[in-house]
Amino acid sequence: MKNLSILFLFLGLCFQAHAQDKRPNIIFILTDDQRWDALGFAGNPIIQTPEMDRLAAEGRYFENAFVTTPICAASRASLLTGLYERTHGYTFGQGAIKQPFMDQSYPVELKKAGYYTGFFGKFGVNYPGFSELFDQGEDYDRNGKFNDRRGYFFKTIGKDTVHLSRYTGQQAIDFIHNAPKEKPFMLSLSFSAPHAHDPAPLQYFWSPEYDTMYQNVTIPDPIMASEAEFLAQPEYVRKGENRTRWYWRFDTPEKYQHSVKGYYRMISEVDAEIGKIRKALEESGQAENTVIILMGDNGYFLGERQLAGKWLMYEPSIRVPLMVFDPREKGGKRVSNFALNIDVPATILDLAGAKAPKTWQGIPLTSAQLSRRKEFLAEHLWQTPIIAPSEAIRTERWKYFRYINDPGHEELYDLSVDPLEKNNLASDPSYSKVLTQLRSKLERQTADYLIDKMKLEKN
Repeated sequence: MKNLSILFLFLGLCFQAHAQDKRPNIIFILTDDQRWDALGFAGNPIIQTPEMDRLAAEGRYFENAFVTTPICAASRASLLTGLYERTHGYTFGQGAIKQPFMDQSYPVELKKAGYYTGFFGKFGVNYPGFSELFDQGEDYDRNGKFNDRRGYFFKTIGKDTVHLSRYTGQQAIDFIHNAPKEKPFMLSLSFSAPHAHDPAPLQYFWSPEYDTMYQNVTIPDPIMASEAEFLAQPEYVRKGENRTRWYWRFDTPEKYQHSVKGYYRMISEVDAEIGKIRKALEESGQAENTVIILMGDNGYFLGERQLAGKWLMYEPSIRVPLMVFDPREKGGKRVSNFALNIDVPATILDLAGAKAPKTWQGIPLTSAQLSRRKEFLAEHLWQTPIIAPSEAIRTERWKYFRYINDPGHEELYDLSVDPLEKNNLASDPSYSKVLTQLRSKLERQTADYLIDKMKLEKN
């Protein structure tokens, strides 16, 4: 009997090891400042993104994907921890993210689950333990020492100085070829593109082979960019960083054409790197067992309301591309349910067959629970003089938002008839009941996420 028990134990361990070998590899690709419609698959008739389009067409494409905070630092912290900014409390100017939140981050949970992990690119969160977080990793972003193309061209492959997107793509290819074969891998890739290089007058930089792309195209003028639509903003928005960066990028027709074409070229360059990465998966025999997730870290204004940047609660700022390609599934699925950045870590752990921490606030993107989400909170809490902090509740029909330091200024939009958010209904007595209901929803949700924060910090 003793020998039989040992045999069964041995067979069980062998079965477990075999089952682990079958778990998928996972690649999570994050782009910087890519708005939802900067994608051919989303209906953009100008931009060329064949590889992203292919991922969307062959996988699950989320038509209503949003970030809960439209700024890179807080959004990336939410992607790591599965928590709202209101709960993890991290954004610019807050010091390092607190350890209790990183103790339950997806890289930590994946290592526990037996995955080999890697990260290359812009980490974007102040965390002194980065070097221990992944099995392989390099944290880099645009080089702020330079106010010219060197902001994007300072990394080398061999003797050649290359664009950061090319460098990140090569790091991914090398990781795929060299990762240990006895366990599945999870690779996080965080491209700096298409983020403008803010210190540089030209703002956007790409590799020379993309110089002629979009050269003979005239980008249509931005929608909702009249003087009246600009003047409808409160003074602190009209004089804030959204307007400052509009002057940097869009205040003349020549700048507008240069900037939008540059933005598109940088996205097309990332797209080409995705193609090379997928080729490396095929060459290594891993393509059929590697799930690829792609998302933008926040939205982006391209001159709407005579603004640039992100940070505000309007759709161009909070809505992003999101797709999950799983070669083991039949693709071609378009999902209309709300999908959020906080759902990505839950999805990663679900794919890995691991249990997500109970404190996480997201839902796996493949879960039926997603259909039950009828609203979500969006917020930008950084207290800085150049950007007004704000908070919003977004339902399938309505959006309500207010500025935290000026709660008397409220905006209400019926998105079913006004998807561009032109007509603010907040002062219309006919909608006072809707306004009151949404204001109450917002206050309940913000209170709940603050309670979650206190519980996590206490533990």
